[in-house]
Amino acid sequence: MPGFELFGAAERKEVNDVLESGVLMRYGFDGMRNGHWKARELEQEMEKRFDVKHAQLTSSGTSALNVALAILGVGAGDEVIMPTFTFVASFESILAAGATPILVDIDDTLTLDPKAVEAAITPKTKVVMPVHMCGAMADLAPLQEICERYNLFLLEDACQAFAGTYHGKALGTIGHAGCFSFDYVKTITCGEGGAVVTNDDVLGNHADHYSDHGHTHIGNDRGAEEHPFIGYNFRISELNAAVGLAQIRRTDEFLAIQRKNKKILKDALATIPEVSFRRLPDEAGDTATFLSFFMPTYALSQKVVQAFKKYGIDAYWNYFDNNWHYVRKWHHLTKVRSLFPLSKEIRDGLQDLTKISFQASDEWIGRNISCLIKLSWTEEEVQTRAQKMVAAIQSVLADG
Repeated sequence: MPGFELFGAAERKEVNDVLESGVLMRYGFDGMRNGHWKARELEQEMEKRFDVKHAQLTSSGTSALNVALAILGVGAGDEVIMPTFTFVASFESILAAGATPILVDIDDTLTLDPKAVEAAITPKTKVVMPVHMCGAMADLAPLQEICERYNLFLLEDACQAFAGTYHGKALGTIGHAGCFSFDYVKTITCGEGGAVVTNDDVLGNHADHYSDHGHTHIGNDRGAEEHPFIGYNFRISELNAAVGLAQIRRTDEFLAIQRKNKKILKDALATIPEVSFRRLPDEAGDTATFLSFFMPTYALSQKVVQAFKKYGIDAYWNYFDNNWHYVRKWHHLTKVRSLFPLSKEIRDGLQDLTKISFQASDEWIGRNISCLIKLSWTEEEVQTRAQKMVAAIQSVLADG
């Protein structure tokens, strides 16, 4: 991770097809295209790879969430349960839908704790939104059972876990809908882009229309298309889709490299008794974009972070003080800073994050260190990195 590390001839070929046709928009201009429909082809590749009936490309992972919430009918007065550890787009998309984000604790999977989810359900709850963070899956079986029992939608945010699986099924295809991101630092990239997937025909049809101003896309005259409901512009461009089309065909190549590199690092760290690893509900389905491990205490994890710097180790995160991915630094949400007035339903329903303690999340995130797995490392570089990581951690433990 990410795919941009290995750009090559395949990506250039697909982009040049678009440039030579001169048609950068995914819809219309049929006669000028020379048969090139990159967005459509990428959607078909996704449907085939993930064995899912509908894939709808969007302009970003965030807009994919916007579309998914819309097609699920989420709006004013509804609550969406989400984790404390995610990207800010999770609560942004919920607020954009006019709904209320309800944050709950994570567990040792670094994703939604099913017990915390069930405890947070109210009559206003409409969606449970697990986020498959750092390349691996939430514990979906208990979350599915909760959603079925309470008649809730399960919306998978798989933006960081493209091509991951859970007991043989592709992440994103297990809930009522799922979302992916293809931004510049994802497993495969379009530069910017995203997608919504679903096996529900009505939801798939609605995603197609809603993401393009409500256009039905029936017939060959775009100007004559009907608009059965209000939509917005969340379209991807043909240039972005062209990059993704080349990259999705390299997915297995990328995963194989990531898994090989991660295994080397994990095997090395496993020799240290004080190191434990993130729980993976289905280890075979891990995309291996990150190696996430725990130190016994927050204090030790902070010392390891400093030791990594000393030993010249890069591309790792302790998310405890990260202002993009963890609740503690989401001050704009805590203080409800918005450029436009939020509805009374949202203001009345928002949690007072100044008074809530997410103690379980603090424990897991405070002790966690997540290391990016790069595609561009040579085997020698991975082995050297593994040795340095072990030496850095052992130096911390030796100092007590």
